[in-house]
Amino acid sequence: MQFNSRLFTGTGKFSSNKEMREALDASGSELVTVALKRVNEHRPEEDLFHHLREGNFRLLPNTSGVRNAKEAIFAAQLAREALQTDLLKLEIHPDPKYLMPDAVETLKATEELAKMGFKVFPYIHADPVLCKRLEDAGAVAVMPLGSPIGSNLGLKTFDFLKIIIEQSRVPVVVDAGIGAPSHAAQAMEMGADAVLVNTAIAASPDPVRMAKAFKMAVEAGRMAYEAKLAQPVQHAVASSPLTGFLDED
Repeated sequence: MQFNSRLFTGTGKFSSNKEMREALDASGSELVTVALKRVNEHRPEEDLFHHLREGNFRLLPNTSGVRNAKEAIFAAQLAREALQTDLLKLEIHPDPKYLMPDAVETLKATEELAKMGFKVFPYIHADPVLCKRLEDAGAVAVMPLGSPIGSNLGLKTFDFLKIIIEQSRVPVVVDAGIGAPSHAAQAMEMGADAVLVNTAIAASPDPVRMAKAFKMAVEAGRMAYEAKLAQPVQHAVASSPLTGFLDED
């Protein structure tokens, strides 16, 4: 899988499907997450997929709402049948208040789904050990959280994300908590392969303009990573010579 854009987007929380489509177009995103429960074949004007057709989007169905591995595998099979794709964002969060991913059930489901031929993108805590276990289980990417879903708190797991990125043999997509374009740029500067953003765009009073801002931030962050950031030091370093000409007669 190759994409021109490193900005992945969600499709929830927009005020209308028309607004969602306009924001996705502005973002340049080519991979969008969708919840299977949003399909409405009987009322096409309310059907999410009606507004995504004919776009340059690849769908990444998610298992949002499931509470354990068994439910996730069932949801994955429904998504494969309905959308004709093996791609899957695996989300298992039994706690409705904090939506923290269940590490044990996520690992168990990843092992089973990979054997069934799914290309699994597990949403998880920023746990470097768990990420390596998921790699070994067959995940095609890992999606560690920056902070709780929808919180807009940014990269509270910064130090752990750095370890994950340094060690990972599969793409790292920073997911959840990215509330500002600067957060996305920070993740990309760190070396993340991509970021996934939903709430920060959908909840903006101007989602289209915010989507453009995220697009630019992701591109700038990646460019800075490739150009190599200057290393921080704990003392002042003059950018111009301080000696020489003052001593001349």
